[in-house]
Amino acid sequence: MLKTAEAVSLGHPDKISDYISSYILDRMIEMDNTVKYAVEVMVKDNTVILGGEITGNVDLSNICEYVKSALREIGYDCNYANIWGDYAININKLNVINLIGVQSPDINRGVETGAWGDQGVFVGYACHGPDNINLELYLARKLNRALYEMARNSDNLGLDIKTQITVDEHGQIKTAIVAIPMLKQQDLNQFIIDTLGQTPEDIIVNGTGIYTYHSSIADCGVTGRKLACDFYSTASPIGGGSPWTKDATKADLTLNMYARYLALENLGRNDECWVYLSSCIGQKLLPSGLIKTIRNGVITERDLFCIHPPRELIKFLGLDKPIYTKLCARGLQSLRVIPNVVQP
Repeated sequence: MLKTAEAVSLGHPDKISDYISSYILDRMIEMDNTVKYAVEVMVKDNTVILGGEITGNVDLSNICEYVKSALREIGYDCNYANIWGDYAININKLNVINLIGVQSPDINRGVETGAWGDQGVFVGYACHGPDNINLELYLARKLNRALYEMARNSDNLGLDIKTQITVDEHGQIKTAIVAIPMLKQQDLNQFIIDTLGQTPEDIIVNGTGIYTYHSSIADCGVTGRKLACDFYSTASPIGGGSPWTKDATKADLTLNMYARYLALENLGRNDECWVYLSSCIGQKLLPSGLIKTIRNGVITERDLFCIHPPRELIKFLGLDKPIYTKLCARGLQSLRVIPNVVQP
């Protein structure tokens, strides 16, 4: 039985969009940690479009500079523009279109009472693999991050990187697929083998043979389009809401993070654990919760009752602090919570 997972770098146009929104949110939280925020981003060629709502005691006059700062943090700085020219997004030619307004009074009416700001379904997952995720996803991310760091220090490799790993039931790597921009051909096979710790049966680097045009020059990027990579690949269903474009009251990050925390707490001697949660706008209590575990092929399900209101969970998870870019860069599973207030 073969299993496959994909990972993408921050230099991918969809992740550029996620990171820009997360970066702006961090700056807003630094000014007002109760800010209400929902901003989507689209990037095409050298144009960045911001659309959404921000309400709070915040200054929006530096939005365009925040976009540039986010791009610099990813690695798309002036030096990168000098090396790659028109092959990639060019910070020197950037155009920002700002369509940000204020939060709907109907939504605001709900969150100001301390309730959730949206309805939705959220899923957390854990297993006994490395980092408590499935092996193929762990390896795809490990290879992607290694290549990304290599590219950040290279005059030949680009930042828009995709990796894909296929493993068999014994954990042996059958196929490693890499897409990474190159100005001139470079043999990466040994680096891939060393990073993965084993030799895949097949290694494919840049399947079309040539990969130079990249980032938003090659593909339009939009927030929330890499959710399988952000969550658990094919090991678990996902709710569908992007965790990178909203403040914590909107639940898309908060309840996904809490579901992951609960999955880890309830994994125990089980092989796998899933936690399903749902929310309702204007309500503090969750309409439903379910814990599902598998051990030796036996499935067990039981109801979960969460009585903790949004503000308590947000504080418990530290989501009232400017940590959104770190989470966007490192993934949902990077947040470590020490139980002290909330108990499942």
